[in-house]
Amino acid sequence: MKLKNKYIAIAALGMMGLTSCNDTLNVESPSQMDQTLVYSSTEFATNAINGVYVLFCEDPYTSRMCGVWMQNTDVEAMSVQEAVATNHRQAVWPLQGAGNVGWSDVKKVWDNNLQAIERANQVRAGIDASSIANSDEMQQIKGEATCLKAYRYYLMCNFFGDVPYYDEAAKWGDEIDKPRTDKNVIYSKVLQQLVDIEPNMKWSDVCTGGIERMNRDFAIGLIARLALFRAGYGMTKEGTMKRADDYLNVTADSLTVTYKDVNGAQKTAQTYQQYYQMAKDYCEKLIQLKPRSLYANFEQSFINEMNYTYDTNAEVLYEVAFVQNYGGDIGWSFGVPNTGSNAKGNTTAQVAITPTYYMSFADNDSRRDICCAKYGHTNDTVYAAASTAIHAGKWDRSRAAKELGSGSSKGTGINYPLMRYSDVLLMLAEAENELNGPTAIAKEALTKVRARAFANSPTYNDDVTAYVNALNSKEDFFNAIVDERAWEFGSEALRKFDLVRWNLYAKKIEEAMYTALCWGIACNDDLMNDESVLEKYPEAVNYTTWANKLWYAKKGKNNLKSDIKWYNEKYRIAEDDATMTAAGWQSVNWGSNMLKRTRTYIYNGKDYGTAAPAKVTNEDGTVTYTLGTAPNTTTVTVAAGELPGITRKDVYAASDYFTRLYRGYSNGALKGDGVVPYLLPITTETISASSVLNNDGYHILDANMEKGVNVEVATILKEDYK
Repeated sequence: MKLKNKYIAIAALGMMGLTSCNDTLNVESPSQMDQTLVYSSTEFATNAINGVYVLFCEDPYTSRMCGVWMQNTDVEAMSVQEAVATNHRQAVWPLQGAGNVGWSDVKKVWDNNLQAIERANQVRAGIDASSIANSDEMQQIKGEATCLKAYRYYLMCNFFGDVPYYDEAAKWGDEIDKPRTDKNVIYSKVLQQLVDIEPNMKWSDVCTGGIERMNRDFAIGLIARLALFRAGYGMTKEGTMKRADDYLNVTADSLTVTYKDVNGAQKTAQTYQQYYQMAKDYCEKLIQLKPRSLYANFEQSFINEMNYTYDTNAEVLYEVAFVQNYGGDIGWSFGVPNTGSNAKGNTTAQVAITPTYYMSFADNDSRRDICCAKYGHTNDTVYAAASTAIHAGKWDRSRAAKELGSGSSKGTGINYPLMRYSDVLLMLAEAENELNGPTAIAKEALTKVRARAFANSPTYNDDVTAYVNALNSKEDFFNAIVDERAWEFGSEALRKFDLVRWNLYAKKIEEAMYTALCWGIACNDDLMNDESVLEKYPEAVNYTTWANKLWYAKKGKNNLKSDIKWYNEKYRIAEDDATMTAAGWQSVNWGSNMLKRTRTYIYNGKDYGTAAPAKVTNEDGTVTYTLGTAPNTTTVTVAAGELPGITRKDVYAASDYFTRLYRGYSNGALKGDGVVPYLLPITTETISASSVLNNDGYHILDANMEKGVNVEVATILKEDYK
């Protein structure tokens, strides 16, 4: 059952509180109290750790780090405007972070993380000095503080790269103006702290707060995740992507972690392969010590969140606990759109899904229509969305079990999962493959995830058994893991950081855009009949079955996605538009949104613009064509039946949607150098207050702040226009 108590931010700076459905308890800030008193009882220590949790409920996390800033990738991507915005989310989304050097929201994120880290350090130090430090409850609280600190550094290192590292709680006289510390050192240090405390933490099914408090289950999973990031790539201060092994002395103490595996064997992690081994060991530790199954229904954990319930020792290891009206943007900026006047309020819907991601799913994958919402709500009526307006589908405020109110917006109280058990399985598969290739261990873990996704597939053997068995090389299996993590975690905002650690960010956004171009070409007969186009985009022939439109009819009035009956959901149909319209079907653009066409008219070598020539038949039977708009016009008069010599020019290019998504990387023309400027800058306000911080390197200042240039696919001339 759902616990009543959750953790919310109290408006007054420095105050900490514990809230319930019925009341809010304000307590004095431990920073203003004698530390001996604060940590002399578990009650006071709980108040102190709540002061770390409450920072999840402030806008820098709920409206920024939680999901809105986790774009733009090949999976989650929010469309952006033509005008280049600075000091705005529309510089984050298209990978133009350099435009945010003065944005207060970036500073708030920086400050929010450092405040959480300092509070966590204070809790750790206070418990260490406590007379009851070794009690089970105090060790659990110290473990929560350690997890919270590690998770916040995980966020900081992926948003900002190398950042200042604060190992201990600040004391009077300490120097707090610190330079950046290499992210790999930070990962190693927080990993060691997690390793040391994890055995003393409580499992979620016996921990007060269950999966709404960080627990041993999650701590083990977090160790595995951070070990993979320590093994992976990141942006260096030279603006290049490297592993620690490529540029650091990994045998240094600061880059070394010692731990014991589940069998008690002492191990050391220094090289990237040893950190892969560490990730594997901790995944296996959780599986052996606390085994569990995935929900039979892929959607169940998200249904639980919308129903304000949860299960322990089930699929979710930890989820951020939000309280209605006190923080949490799930179902506001993150989820299915609800616009106009709705009984359960409105959304701003700032996390969207790429159409190529939707199309990448196998036909019988049950995850597609849960990850991808190709529908929305307006005025309590469901509508079908076009391909460039798909949103995060796992949460929908219209389905929330609580009556949120027609005037509600933020603060839905819907929880947000930071780790599910399927993540542990896929991390195990990835680590095992890296170390030993696609062994039985790796294949079994991958199979468990796919088995749930295709449980009801009529082609289960092809989709699961044969699919996994065919992955017999290390490279093929790794690529399958990259895909599987996309399909499993779409709209959970894990993709951006995954692509970074794999050093696949550039490759995947280039693939997404190239796929979109090929799909758009395949939807156009003129382009498919142009040999020069097919020479440049030979793979377009592979997309001729993909739909240019989706056809649907609304069959119910319950404002549910099931009220929309789809005639086709992925593939092109044989019937023409007139036939479908006459039969009562409506359509939304699908592949036809991938390209844009600019049509102009040329006469005697001069282009007269986009206005179609006006045609007038004269009394003597001649025909006069007027081209252009005043004052740039001309007329052409020809005998009846004679061609006027006007050429129609069609220029096909990438749609504005795809051009703008990644313009900070490639300026829209797929000419990136393989290093994506994904990092945010430290703001000028923070830098001006420091004597050691700067934005030098890190591939930040190179971000292009132009509008983007559409990839030109082809120019088709029709010279017999009349």
